[in-house]
Amino acid sequence: MEDSDPMAVLQLQLMGAFAEFERRIIKKRQKEGVQAAKAAGKYQGRKPSIDRDEVQLLINAGYKPSQIQKRMGISKSSTYAILKQLGYEPKTEIVKAGDDGL
Repeated sequence: MEDSDPMAVLQLQLMGAFAEFERRIIKKRQKEGVQAAKAAGKYQGRKPSIDRDEVQLLINAGYKPSQIQKRMGISKSSTYAILKQLGYEPKTEIVKAGDDGL
């Protein structure tokens, strides 16, 4: 199909518009279905794949976030997201200029 042909361009634009329209209708129906299932008590969402209680126990035991990450085999972003949910504030040490102990 040649790009300079106005009919070809129109056909492509129409196909794209219909595909976008169809996708939006599918998403709308899915959202309505999820809402109906939640109202009926049948939709619980995805179960957490990481045990937050175990993370809490490790934090209470004095483990650092990097140690928890390695021990549980989870990503750094997942570790910090869970710690944030649990209300954990990472301890940051501020070092002043010239205060490096040398």
